[in-house]
Amino acid sequence: MSDPTPVLDDLREESEALDRLVAELGDEQWALATPAPRWTIAHQIAHLTWTDRAALLAVTDPDEFQGMVERAVAAPDSFVDEGAEEGARIPPAELLPRWREGRTALDKALREAPPGARFPWYGPPMSAASMATARLMETWAHGQDVADTLGVVRPPTDRLRHVAYIGVRARDYAFGVRGLTPPSEAFRVELIGPGGDVWAYGPERAVQRVTGPALDFCLLVTRRAHRTDLAVEADGPDADRWLDIAQAFAGPPGGGRPPKDAAQ
Repeated sequence: MSDPTPVLDDLREESEALDRLVAELGDEQWALATPAPRWTIAHQIAHLTWTDRAALLAVTDPDEFQGMVERAVAAPDSFVDEGAEEGARIPPAELLPRWREGRTALDKALREAPPGARFPWYGPPMSAASMATARLMETWAHGQDVADTLGVVRPPTDRLRHVAYIGVRARDYAFGVRGLTPPSEAFRVELIGPGGDVWAYGPERAVQRVTGPALDFCLLVTRRAHRTDLAVEADGPDADRWLDIAQAFAGPPGGGRPPKDAAQ
């Protein structure tokens, strides 16, 4: 049984790091376009606010959360954007405290959840630790959009370990969501963390292998940078194919980011 406390502490730190990026922005900066098509900084924070509320409902009111799932199933291509659009219309002076209140409530609910509890989600049910890990991944990814918009270079931290873990675990999902059959054999993934240590996943003798900096791998699986701009390498045809389609998040893959040369 996994203790959610460490990842909840890291989620809190990740959220606070993003909070510091947006806390002093003026209204005109909240309206800046981010790399996500049609999304401003306000959309990014609104989306996190919306998803935190969905997670809180999953933990505290599964029946109401089920209604959100049904709405998502009815409009899979627009459901997420509609939530972000609605929140982005809220003035920043109201949106920012709403985000803070929501993530604080979710933090409290997950810390107080009974050991071993599992909560409904848009995919398989999640434990408190899994829910917190997913929230951290999404907070980091949308935080990258905000940082890129503001021209801020964020130093990588060991919190990336959670993002990398989801990226590795979601390998088969990345194939399946595109109608492809996942490889039958396990991959070996070896990433160099920010402190120089190796984060290893999968059997050591696996033929199909992926290596590179943890930051680059996390940018890849959250689709925040194009593969050609990253130092992530594949050994084996299946591993190579995975790096073209990898994603750590549920739902449609989206277009991803273009190569830097193409964006200029």
